[in-house]
Amino acid sequence: MKCQKAIFSLPPEVSYLNCAYQSPLLRSVTSIGRAMVDQKATPFRIVKDDFFAPTEKLRSLFAQLIHAPDPKRVAIIPSASYGLATVARNIRLQKGQNIVMVEEQFPSNVYTWKRLAQEQTVQLKIVNAPQEDDQRGAMWNKRILEAIDEQTGLVTIGQVHWADGTLFDLEAIRRRTGEVGASLIIDGTQSIGAYPFDVRLLQPDAVICAGYKWLMGPYSIGLAWYGPRFDNGTPLEENWISRLNSEDFGGLVNYEDRYQPGALRYDVGENSNFILVPMLSTALEQILAWQVTEIQAYCRELVRGPIEDLRALDFKIEDEASRCAHLFGIRLPAHINMDRLKHRLQEEQIYVSYRGDAIRVSPHLYNEPHDLDRLVACFQEST
Repeated sequence: MKCQKAIFSLPPEVSYLNCAYQSPLLRSVTSIGRAMVDQKATPFRIVKDDFFAPTEKLRSLFAQLIHAPDPKRVAIIPSASYGLATVARNIRLQKGQNIVMVEEQFPSNVYTWKRLAQEQTVQLKIVNAPQEDDQRGAMWNKRILEAIDEQTGLVTIGQVHWADGTLFDLEAIRRRTGEVGASLIIDGTQSIGAYPFDVRLLQPDAVICAGYKWLMGPYSIGLAWYGPRFDNGTPLEENWISRLNSEDFGGLVNYEDRYQPGALRYDVGENSNFILVPMLSTALEQILAWQVTEIQAYCRELVRGPIEDLRALDFKIEDEASRCAHLFGIRLPAHINMDRLKHRLQEEQIYVSYRGDAIRVSPHLYNEPHDLDRLVACFQEST
């Protein structure tokens, strides 16, 4: 895989190492978005099929990406919080049960469960990260498995930690949740599209994914996969298009109690979004053409040397076996001034994020070795 910067619109003087914040748009995605805006200027060109065919295509592309056999299990959502709220509405826990999650998850994957815990009188069990630097990821995974007990009703977790890229052993977690009868809800926002994910292997109960990060799409659209546990659930809203026979515009006043099959009942209203849906589909087509394994391999080779250089300077970074390559956190020695380093990165137009006590670096195919060399140089100056 070669660097793909030419098919993006990033300025040459910028080192954008911040895809975990939000991805830049491909030129092809920008182009289709502009074309669809122009189409809305002439609404007589929007026909019935435009409400259904593009969304079916989008579901199919996402299903391919996560190796899901049935695209009808994919719902179109406006945000990760919407997809998680749908899960929370359709989960019934028993008083005294617990919800297991890791510390410092993204807020949307915390507030949802705090509310559920209050409403259903269950306990939130937060699994803290080990303070030790050695084997941190392995020890954290061990703590998670130990936290899941006979009283656990639900585990909610990302495939990777959004702040530092720590990999969570979802296969082991799935086995353990199966033993105790708990639901497994996966937030794939910071991994799906850049790290391999197979819904057939993991058999989660739901997978939620915002579209504007590693799916390379626009803001305010995402995708969610819902397993059999949610087949007969209640959606957050009652919109016309989620009902059976909604394709028959002339018969919409023949109100229908039944929903469309699969997870389509969980679609957001106006899910046919004539601008965002084609943009996200175009992005997913490119990801599938690249192949996720190749994206991860490219990032791994890109960051391996620079990470070794940073470790030699006493910066703390998770071992390669316990983290992904497309997202990693750098923790500073006590003598390094964070504000000074941050200012230097800004001066050099090197874009990263600051999450918790980590500087989060998240490259993609548009990055090249020069970008990482510039990053390392700034850290060297700070020592």
